[in-house]
Amino acid sequence: MSTKAFDPTKLAALPLANHLVLAPMTRSRALGSIPNEMMAEYYRQRSTAGLLLTEGTAPSADGLGYARIPGLYNAAQVAGWKLTTDAVHQQGSKIFVQLMHTGRIFHPLNLPAGAEGVAPSALAAQGQMWTDQQQMQDHPTPRALTTAEVKSVVQQHAQSAKLALEAGFDGVELHGANGYLVEQFLNPASNQRTDEYGGSVQNRARFVLETIGAIAAAIGAERTGIRLSPWSTFNDQPNYAEIEETYAYLADELQKLNLAYLHLVNLSYLGEGPAQTAKNIRAKFTNPIIVNGGLDTVEAIESMLDSGLADLVSVGRPFVSNPDLVARLQHNVPLAPSDPATYYAPGPGGFADGYTSYPTAKEASTLSVTV
Repeated sequence: MSTKAFDPTKLAALPLANHLVLAPMTRSRALGSIPNEMMAEYYRQRSTAGLLLTEGTAPSADGLGYARIPGLYNAAQVAGWKLTTDAVHQQGSKIFVQLMHTGRIFHPLNLPAGAEGVAPSALAAQGQMWTDQQQMQDHPTPRALTTAEVKSVVQQHAQSAKLALEAGFDGVELHGANGYLVEQFLNPASNQRTDEYGGSVQNRARFVLETIGAIAAAIGAERTGIRLSPWSTFNDQPNYAEIEETYAYLADELQKLNLAYLHLVNLSYLGEGPAQTAKNIRAKFTNPIIVNGGLDTVEAIESMLDSGLADLVSVGRPFVSNPDLVARLQHNVPLAPSDPATYYAPGPGGFADGYTSYPTAKEASTLSVTV
């Protein structure tokens, strides 16, 4: 088995210190939807990864479906994110912002005044979400976007991508996975439109291709990536007959754009279908692929890199409680457990608990000696 996980590499022309990526993880610490100094410290702590991907960040007020998630559509948010990009760059790492419009995964209590829940069709998602005012609430029915509004949402993403460069980001990842707006257009269960954005596989893929194309045109394809999760049923997105056809078509079209990367959620554990889909995507998309999911040991990471299905590997939950995860993996140091109760909410000591409060292995060793 090779040990290239810790070797330097490149993403397009961007030099990376290693093949490890901080996966995007919502942490709900952006009070007022504005990134802050605590968030900058969180990303700084994890800047030993070659590339960092931020939590899902709304390109418009309508996309702020969850409590306390950040946006990137106004000057205050640009200034807030600049704290993070400066901190990460000072550590020698690179960082992309993930643009995430939540679509029908929303609640009005989580939206600012004047914003509304919008989606491809007026179909409510099954399930509930947290609101700070009334705790868990059912997803309400969104308003269906008009054709003209769909085109406006495409441009909102492009404008947000331009602001990302102003904020100092090295690039942008479009969140096309996990049941949010982009995937809501792809899936016929959530897209029952009869205009150019609904019906056939090609029509349902039109929104994502127009959006990623607009982002690439705005900031350069070499700064643009996309995340996809074929076969995922997260956020009430049931599987459908044209999954393989849909992602084969997307892989072809995304390759034509010459993107920096495609970030693929690893669902091969679900069976032969998802595993084959990943192989088919790899055959068509020959630019770098980042694979995410269940890869939290050196053996699993190296095996994925050796398979040829991934050029980089992104890691999520282990990074929550192990800010020095890269060093721990490289030197075979046991990983610290995390507290799920503080993934999206403050602990007894405030929002820093379970966020920036986890020590490195070196700090933990010093603490144990001094107690």
